[in-house]
Amino acid sequence: MIKADLHIHSDYSDGSDSIEKIVIMAKNAGLTHISITDHDMLEQNGLAEEIGEKAGIKVISGIEISAIDNQSRKKAHILGYGIQDKELAKNFCSITRERRNLNSLRQIEILKANGLDIDFDELLWHPCIFKQHIMESLVKNGFASEMFGDFYHKIFKNGGICDFDIEYADVYQAVQTVNEAGGLAVLAHSGQQQNFELIEKLIPYGLAGAELYHPDNSEGDRSIIERMCLENGLFTTGGSDYHGIYEAGKTQIGDYFTREYEERLFG
Repeated sequence: MIKADLHIHSDYSDGSDSIEKIVIMAKNAGLTHISITDHDMLEQNGLAEEIGEKAGIKVISGIEISAIDNQSRKKAHILGYGIQDKELAKNFCSITRERRNLNSLRQIEILKANGLDIDFDELLWHPCIFKQHIMESLVKNGFASEMFGDFYHKIFKNGGICDFDIEYADVYQAVQTVNEAGGLAVLAHSGQQQNFELIEKLIPYGLAGAELYHPDNSEGDRSIIERMCLENGLFTTGGSDYHGIYEAGKTQIGDYFTREYEERLFG
């Protein structure tokens, strides 16, 4: 029986746990397959496959591409599985990664200018700095009491001094790139971003599926996603979107998972 959590983040991007720890948790949760879908990067996949094989967990190569529909200005995340031409995908995502890193550096300088002297060097080991890394450093150094408390919402949300974002990749190009790279493109958590209309709009560009089971997809959201996938011959996936301490929720690996066998994913 397949039990696959196909949406997990490691400390290569904005997850707090190592690949080793993730594989152990997946094993303890009774999973047969996982995919570590770090944001806009594939560097974690080789190591994940090696560690998973030793533990008896099949690791499916994955990525989550941060994108946007430029017409509606709705954000959209594209999960890419089984990518063969990794250089093509890396090149496509490199611009977003660079923009995100520069954005984080700007936030750090603003915080420093406002008296929050972060030890920048302790963040340099990250392939790309996310605001979660900045918040962890602020908590560690006593500037904030918790990761997602009042400080976070005052500074990074609601018009705070660090409440600004980057320009993301075009979602249609993201799906097309996954396909050209030999992978399967899946629209992630439509309930979270309320972009259900993209399911049909992305099909001509090669969309293969949509994420059905996810913490932010309500029962009503799932009904819409499932219907649209059935009508358009798309497969559905599921995943916890686990980030460890770098998320406000308490979802654990294996809480949400893929329940249907899809030969193109599982072989």
